[in-house]
Amino acid sequence: MNRLLAALALTTAIAAPAAARPAPVEVTRFHTPQTLPRLKGAAVVVEAAEGADGASIEGGLWLQAVKRELAAAGFGSATPGAADAVAEVRIERDTQRREKARGPVSVGVGGSTGSYGGGVGLGVGINLGGGPKEYVLTRLSVRIRDRRTGEALWEGRAESREKAKAKEAAAAIAAPRMAHALFAGFPGTSGDTITVR
Repeated sequence: MNRLLAALALTTAIAAPAAARPAPVEVTRFHTPQTLPRLKGAAVVVEAAEGADGASIEGGLWLQAVKRELAAAGFGSATPGAADAVAEVRIERDTQRREKARGPVSVGVGGSTGSYGGGVGLGVGINLGGGPKEYVLTRLSVRIRDRRTGEALWEGRAESREKAKAKEAAAAIAAPRMAHALFAGFPGTSGDTITVR
């Protein structure tokens, strides 16, 4: 009986969910050697990309996050008419559902005999998933263009996939985290995709 209780206690401890960790952010940046010198010390105004709602509360969170990271990367700020460049921000968020792959409970029984006695072991596996899981896919895209000519000087995107119920899926947490990942090591290596944890 003691062995049975010990086995159940061990199985429960193993089945207990570990502390959630934020999902990694995949980051890709694009630029050319010709455009980079024009970005150095440039005054940039941050705007929502065409078709995006920058006036909403959530949209404002993303715009502010990008502004902070641009300032940290050495960019200046200016009014729209006096800026050297415009940073256009676009957010895409989509919810996906993944069905569970197996039943909620599985039981395994094993036994052994020998000259030193016999024993029976019981293992219980519990799937604590509780049904289909929903994930929020988020993509932050920023395009810095010359205000006068419209030429693209730098482009980047950051993508993450978080559980819908995770606190990291909320815009208030996702916005600064993804903006920081996008501008980490600015301007970055053109064309490379890196993982930021």
